[in-house]
Amino acid sequence: MNDALGVPATVVLLGGTSDIGRAICGQLVAAGAQTLVLAGRDGAALDAAAERFGSTAKTHVVAYDARDDGRHTAVVDEIVGRVGDLDLVICAVGVLGDQQRMAADPQAAAQVMHASYVGPAATLLAVAERMRRQGHGRIVVLSSVAGERVRAANFIYGSAKAGLDGFALGLGDALVGTGVEVLVVRPGFVRSRMTAHLDDAPFATTPEQVAVATVRALERGDDVVWVPGIVRWVMAALRHLPRSLFRCLAA
Repeated sequence: MNDALGVPATVVLLGGTSDIGRAICGQLVAAGAQTLVLAGRDGAALDAAAERFGSTAKTHVVAYDARDDGRHTAVVDEIVGRVGDLDLVICAVGVLGDQQRMAADPQAAAQVMHASYVGPAATLLAVAERMRRQGHGRIVVLSSVAGERVRAANFIYGSAKAGLDGFALGLGDALVGTGVEVLVVRPGFVRSRMTAHLDDAPFATTPEQVAVATVRALERGDDVVWVPGIVRWVMAALRHLPRSLFRCLAA
């Protein structure tokens, strides 16, 4: 359960090697979160992250691959078996991929779409069912402005994020009245390991800035937060541009 200040006792990070996800966990642990679960594919990186948090929170590492369709519920059950109730689950799962390669290799594209949308969505269904039964809980879903209006330059990743964003909003609506809430986080370009090979886009931000905005949004009880806030208005304008003009601007 959350403490008197609204800080969750137990935090689960799906995508335990995510720079943004770990920055959010760092904010929550500093605020008083006591137990942390890092779930992901890269065991060595997860162990290193767990060691970092180990001095301030009881930290568990769980093997999790969003593309493994047979284990979504089993992973959630394993986490519950270790820590009990799920107070806050952060979904920071996704793969950017190489657009040119994916456009020429449908199987590679399918892997990215599965890892960035299908797998996370299926896992969140298992999380939501568990939280519904326990009568409380919060879910944070890391989306992206890339899904607000999909650009030709990254339409495979962008379409996956668009799907996850819509899923998360619908899930939040479906959970109204159950004691479970969903926060959708829509960052702009984030300087991280995933984007290290790319040039900065306008209004670029950092994992730490996204983390601060996410924790503040949780405190306010928001259901959507844009980081930085200005990208909300930028995307509001871009969303209504004629396709021919948007195609030129977003190439």
